[in-house]
Amino acid sequence: MARSTSLALGATVRELREARGVSREVLAVNAGLGLGTLGRLELGKSDPPWSTLRAVAAALELTMSDLASAVEAREPTDP
Repeated sequence: MARSTSLALGATVRELREARGVSREVLAVNAGLGLGTLGRLELGKSDPPWSTLRAVAAALELTMSDLASAVEAREPTDP
């Protein structure tokens, strides 16, 4: 995953989590992830496997398509 995509993914997950009023701890538990794993994802410092993305999307009550669309909308476009 490109660095810009990792950053966009992390920022999107954090924004969606905060918009739902969910703490990082609660999202981690609901997604079956460690707090450190979720923290690295939100900071754009990880390249999560599909299983992690599916778990986060489900915990946020999103489809993978919805999550991907939100990330794509945030990603900078190439000139």
